[in-house]
Amino acid sequence: PPARPDRRRFLAGAVGAALATALPACATRGPQPQHDGRLPRLRLARPDIDAARVIRQVAGLRPHRAAGFRVEAERIGDTLVIHDYGHGGCGVTLSWGTARLALAHALAQPERTAAVIGCGAVGLATARLLQDHGFAVTIYARELPPYTTSNIAGAQWGASDLVDPEYRTPAFAAELARAARMAHLDFQLLPGASYGVSWKPLYMFSRGSEFDLGWDWATTPELFMARRHAPGEHPFGDRTCFELQTMLIEPNVYLAAMIDAFRGAGGRIERREFRDLAQLQALPERLAMNCTGLGARALFGDTTMQPVKGQLVVLAPQPEIDYCEIGMGGYMFPRSDGILLGGSHERGNWDVTPDPAVSARILAAHRRIFADRPGWLA
Repeated sequence: PPARPDRRRFLAGAVGAALATALPACATRGPQPQHDGRLPRLRLARPDIDAARVIRQVAGLRPHRAAGFRVEAERIGDTLVIHDYGHGGCGVTLSWGTARLALAHALAQPERTAAVIGCGAVGLATARLLQDHGFAVTIYARELPPYTTSNIAGAQWGASDLVDPEYRTPAFAAELARAARMAHLDFQLLPGASYGVSWKPLYMFSRGSEFDLGWDWATTPELFMARRHAPGEHPFGDRTCFELQTMLIEPNVYLAAMIDAFRGAGGRIERREFRDLAQLQALPERLAMNCTGLGARALFGDTTMQPVKGQLVVLAPQPEIDYCEIGMGGYMFPRSDGILLGGSHERGNWDVTPDPAVSARILAAHRRIFADRPGWLA
């Protein structure tokens, strides 16, 4: 299996220093970039948004929880359940961070044999951290990669669409900041190519001169310092373009590498569906990590969980496209398995069948974003 660096020694100092600077509350406006008028004209390769290049259309359900993710211990009979779910569209992004929050609960009790329920990004990160701390771990899941919700994720690192505005509190903002900072450090320490993690420029847009990412700056504000490209200095039209560095995770590569690492460390995976809590309590493990995502609605009765359907149109790979884009009605992430085009959010829709009308809208939005304007590379 792929080699995995020793995170504990590094993170003992780095995470502590990062947490010390966590902001006390959520905010959407971050530090404003300065433009000195000397930036070169931004020239980029232009993706070919042609329906003839479409190789697949997929849809998945983001596990949205109005109050944000839940990391909490609960005693159910003689089983201690540690919940780690409700990440919305941020499951891959926050997986290592909330797994570390859940790990703290696991370390506070004597059991060192654990069941992890769920085999997506959150379940696998949780399982690997438990192994790193001496636990014997079995993953139980109905679906395994490449057929999990995490496999469909765009997986650009960013904590967006996580909590409804009426549930934003300073306490949750602080917990989100802790999880995001830890997750960001963990992803940086993965051996990039073998885990499908890469750094890419990300371009976002505004009608004005100020930068609003649309996610919580309380997560990791120092990571989002942007360069500003004024209209006329880039090929995206009459908006201000902001450039920052982001990590892009390829789920099909990443999840396969995580499974290899989990099994290489002695972990066991069993296909199993849990229809009620009695089946969970019948497991031989007295410690269970609940990483079921939307499954927590039926299994644990969390009716605040609801799906947010997201649809992707995937174009054949274009190796010359080496940057990400978010804004103006869509997003574009280039991966080795294709160029992902997205931009749909349908709350309450449980149907994972791709809608041709939504695909047509996504394609049309990206034709406008990447219209023929001055500034594209020949």
